Amino acid sequence: MKKNILLAAMLFGLAIGVQAQDISKNAIGLRLGSNNGFGTEISYQTKLSAKNRLELDLGWRNDKYEDNIKIAGIYQWVWNLDGGLNWYAGIGGGAGTWRYNDNGGINDNGAFAFVAGDLGIEYNFDFPLQVSLDIRPEFYLNSGSYIDDHYGSDVALGVRYRF
Repeated sequence: MKKNILLAAMLFGLAIGVQAQDISKNAIGLRLGSNNGFGTEISYQTKLSAKNRLELDLGWRNDKYEDNIKIAGIYQWVWNLDGGLNWYAGIGGGAGTWRYNDNGGINDNGAFAFVAGDLGIEYNFDFPLQVSLDIRPEFYLNSGSYIDDHYGSDVALGVRYRF
């Protein structure tokens, strides 16, 4: 019985080890989403270990009435599905500021902080391009006129150059 358990554990470990990871040392690009007006983010990923990386995103919005900026940091675990196809999950947080002025009497601003989760799938091509699709639920630690509740969800398409 002990031999069967040991053999099963060894086969399980071998099966996990055979799946090669393809986490790039670095990747930079854009993350295009729609959360609270921060639709475009500059996204940077750096490898921390064979199965983990850190993603840093800088989002902004500047239009007729609003000026917003947000930075997020997400620690991610990455698992290989097949070849260049990976899925990942992560946790992190960030902070930002917002300012609203409609030139008609409403003039408000503030800052916010949040914690976030991340769940996504990505494909690394044979050439240095990565495409990803993820969902990032964000839980705000404070609220105000702009952040009117304590939850926001962001679905985004990422395109990054790997190096």
